Amino acid sequence: MQALRTPDDRFDNLPDYDFEPHYCEVGEGLRLHYVDTGPKAGRTVIMMHGEPSWSFLYRFMIRNLAEAGYRVLAPDLIGFGRSDKPTEMSDYSYNGHVAWMQDWLDQMDVSDVVLFCQDWGGLIGLRLVAENPDRFAAVMAGNTGLPVGKGTPSDAFLKWQKFSQSVPEFPTGMILQGATSRDLTTEEVAAYDAPYPDESYKAGARIFPALVPTHPDMAGVADNIAAWEVFKQWNKPFLTAFSDEDPVTKGGEAVFQKLIPGATGQPHKILKGGGHFLQEDVHAELSDMLIGLCTRFGEN
Repeated sequence: MQALRTPDDRFDNLPDYDFEPHYCEVGEGLRLHYVDTGPKAGRTVIMMHGEPSWSFLYRFMIRNLAEAGYRVLAPDLIGFGRSDKPTEMSDYSYNGHVAWMQDWLDQMDVSDVVLFCQDWGGLIGLRLVAENPDRFAAVMAGNTGLPVGKGTPSDAFLKWQKFSQSVPEFPTGMILQGATSRDLTTEEVAAYDAPYPDESYKAGARIFPALVPTHPDMAGVADNIAAWEVFKQWNKPFLTAFSDEDPVTKGGEAVFQKLIPGATGQPHKILKGGGHFLQEDVHAELSDMLIGLCTRFGEN
């Protein structure tokens, strides 16, 4: 497997993102980047991003949670951010991503973790929870899912999937802007483009929409069904925080609230004014919800 590594100077002087980089190796020698900030003695909060964003998406929430006394880990998935980027789309698979992140989680050796996940951060992160339930104390999910290949995807998702596989130049920064309610600054759009000096770095970003299990025979479906069996017995807190302006995941909170015992009685919210990347639009409210979740079941 050949992989590219984005030059470090592409990440200089990004707005509101001055966190010290941390790295570890996963899989067959791939370098994975993660943010690790906040007091080490505090409860650990993991924030997992999706497609085609990276940990820059969490810059406001990272700072808010760290200032509240929590240790925050925010990894960049392989193929994204400051992590290495295998060059062939065939290098990426749903289960492969889970395996890479399991390797990272094992190396972090954390427990009593609270997970916040969005988009593919949920498809991968919720698998980690199901496969490592003793490591996790609670989950907060926003604009995400754990699909098992049933039903018909939304028109918005199908259009996005077709676009991602056919557009000649994959416009990462503009994709973020298009799925965010507020106007990003020129510098913020550039920060989402920063991991990708040219199209050769974007194999992972391009292939992700095609990996979503939309049919029962797709890779990952059997593992997701097994994960749901874990969540159907999950009595720890499970909180949903979906937004009102995301056509891709609208209504997706219902299945979590219906099937997961730990979702009963939680202060779920539909956040007003949030697009698909609600971390950009309503980060203050998300931070407050996450801090509240952390404090409701024990001191940090």
